[in-house]
Amino acid sequence: MAGHIQDRWYRTEVGPDGKTRKVKTDRHGTGMRYRARYVGPDGTEKSKSFPDRQKRLAEQWLAQIEADMSRGQYIDPQAGRLTVRQHAERWLASLTMDPGTFVGTEQRIRLHVLPYLGSRTLGSLRPTHIREWLRKLQDRGVAPAYQRVIFANLSTMLTAAVDDRLIPENPCRSSSVRAPKLDPRRIAPWPRERVLAIRSALPEPYRAMVDLAGGCGLRQGEVLGLAVEDVDFIDGVVHVVRQVKLIRNRPVFAPPKGGKTRTVPLPESVARSIEEHIGQHPPADVTLPWREVDGSPVTASLLFHRDQGRPVNRNDFNRWTWYPALDTSGIPRGRASGMHALRHFYASVLLDAGESIKALSEYLGHHDPGFTLRTYTHLMPSSEKRTREAVNRAFADGPDTDDGPTTAQGE
Repeated sequence: MAGHIQDRWYRTEVGPDGKTRKVKTDRHGTGMRYRARYVGPDGTEKSKSFPDRQKRLAEQWLAQIEADMSRGQYIDPQAGRLTVRQHAERWLASLTMDPGTFVGTEQRIRLHVLPYLGSRTLGSLRPTHIREWLRKLQDRGVAPAYQRVIFANLSTMLTAAVDDRLIPENPCRSSSVRAPKLDPRRIAPWPRERVLAIRSALPEPYRAMVDLAGGCGLRQGEVLGLAVEDVDFIDGVVHVVRQVKLIRNRPVFAPPKGGKTRTVPLPESVARSIEEHIGQHPPADVTLPWREVDGSPVTASLLFHRDQGRPVNRNDFNRWTWYPALDTSGIPRGRASGMHALRHFYASVLLDAGESIKALSEYLGHHDPGFTLRTYTHLMPSSEKRTREAVNRAFADGPDTDDGPTTAQGE
């Protein structure tokens, strides 16, 4: 057994006759009687006290400690006294993720987790506390999609606590805890008329942005970070290698989402639009730090820029340019009316034309074709539609004989 059990109510003495006997201590009858003691893997002594008549429980506790040590599953009982706030600070300081992603993660933990769970110790955190916290997020009107992101951040943070042997298990993964469900909304792509309407409503220097987002599937930050050298008019492709991101409202150059650069086809209509845009609004060299606000400076000749070689700030663009264009076009403002709607339009056009999910996933820069399929599967032409079109093409010129197109040849 690891360690031993100390009886604090009695001590053993050797009498004049040389025999050992138990003698009451000054603490007899007060406080916890048994103290289970052992030396942990770090070389320091650990202990836990038990009341009178619970020596067997103390022995079982020590036996469990010994078993956990032998299996490599030992957790210091004192480790769970760390508060959620203290663990969050250590966890955040250890992250090596993209700076923009870090800012979002830190804000979600600080604003939505710590005010409710920050003062609790890790060892006291139970599934019921997670369920109550999720209910508070719901009552505050936090969007389900955002609730899922916050929940995922907390779960990842507590998984790190399990890995660090601070707690035995992650309460977020309990069978009684359910991750927030997304609204069962299907993406409804804009029709061509709406895309053209928003394009016409935008100031002329920004109209080509619609062509790149809706005709090449670029994200807003990728459009704002596109340089003239990224457009290959000869081979008819666009190299998506950077985006303009905002870190605490300060612009930086960064790789595309997920660090995944890609090459997408450049339709002739979009190529003409870009050529016209370049002719009227020459690209300008813009220098920004790379990835972090204090990163190494990188210069790119951007297609879209403000005066004095400054990048377009997406927040300012959305507030003062995009939203007014929505109003002019009669398009309601809302979750589905941002520039991302143009990527959905792009996806719907390609799927309607018979493009594969794998190719579409590569063009959109998704990390997994399965994600693309789940997002856009309802836009894919049905098998019934494909059957009708195939048969219509077969009969387009009419059958040669009364026997139909299946007449055996050479008979």
